Amino acid sequence: MRQKIVAGNWKMNTTVPEGVELAKAVVAKSVEVPSDVKLVIATPATHLVPVADVVKGSVVALSAENCADKEKGAYTGEISAAMVASTGATYTILGHSERRQYYGETDEKLVEKTKLALANSLKVILCVGENLEEREAGKHFDVCAAQVKNVLYNFSAEDMKNIVIAYEPVWAIGTGKTATSEQAEEIHAFIRKVVADKFGAEVADDTTILYGGSCKPSNAKELFAQPDIDGGLIGGAALKADDFIAIAMSF
Repeated sequence: MRQKIVAGNWKMNTTVPEGVELAKAVVAKSVEVPSDVKLVIATPATHLVPVADVVKGSVVALSAENCADKEKGAYTGEISAAMVASTGATYTILGHSERRQYYGETDEKLVEKTKLALANSLKVILCVGENLEEREAGKHFDVCAAQVKNVLYNFSAEDMKNIVIAYEPVWAIGTGKTATSEQAEEIHAFIRKVVADKFGAEVADDTTILYGGSCKPSNAKELFAQPDIDGGLIGGAALKADDFIAIAMSF
């Protein structure tokens, strides 16, 4: 059985004290979540050390929201995979649509970031997905296939044990448009096939694929009921412990 995961991406929200309190609330409520669901919270880099102390000994894992494509050196403002790992975090998100859109993050850079994350024993949540223009042009399968191939085809079946894929329908985030559970399942199944084409059915069946498009307590149950959706990468709803835990209890 592949791992069910509900990961909260806090993005550029909360001060350090606010983040610590939110993490404490998530840990306190995590006892309500079924034991087969993995909880992950991805915090701003400034929060990693204090939040690591909060989640230590709990079922909640800690993630960074990003890491650098360089090992170390004169890269002011960047945070290396080794730095992330040294905080106690065990995951990092890479290739989020906002990083791709606002900061020009390319698949080539993501290969380097993924290599460094894995080399530092971090699990990777790799984001893929198409924007509105690509969806309306019917290019969503091509876009997602290219993003998966350009990054993950550079790695081994053994590496895939430490890589989670998160599908983001960028066109359904903040646009007023909504991805149906059927649309989400269709693209998740397709992504799993792209993984299978390279690594085989067994690896594909073991790869966790998360839905990252405005997942809320109100729609999580329907989404998670789909055979190829293994959880969610949660944005806004992750900033409220009650909502985040409600989503995790939707399996």
